[in-house]
Amino acid sequence: MPLAHVNIGSNLGDSRANVTRAAELIAERLGVAVRYADIVVSEPWGYSSPNPFVNLGIVFDTDLAPLHLLRILRGIEADISPASHRKADGSYADRLIDIDLIAVGNIVMDTEELTLPHPRMHLRDFVLRPMARLDPEWRHPAFGLTASELLARL
Repeated sequence: MPLAHVNIGSNLGDSRANVTRAAELIAERLGVAVRYADIVVSEPWGYSSPNPFVNLGIVFDTDLAPLHLLRILRGIEADISPASHRKADGSYADRLIDIDLIAVGNIVMDTEELTLPHPRMHLRDFVLRPMARLDPEWRHPAFGLTASELLARL
């Protein structure tokens, strides 16, 4: 059964409580045992804000199809906060919760709804550090590098 890598972020409200609540809801709704990485605090990626992000990387075994899993994660995200992650002009906005499906085993897919692995994961320290800790043997299917090796390139 492949491991699903998920990154949960928040930069509004009680961010630590927000990401922890999201991880708990994922475990509860999917009926899976979730392993947690350490919290990573980062500056917003792709826009400016005075509010730093609290990020939590998690992994769990899943036999769900990636699109089905994505839809469940989006439902959890909407239950916590239905607010958009984008401003009216299309730029990023601060958010109470953001749940990203980063990778599911070595599955590669590129659809309108989902790209796996996440197309910008290799550019994000706050994604790679938890992955390197939780699943050190995982290799990016396109680059052939582990999360630690990708992290070293940043």
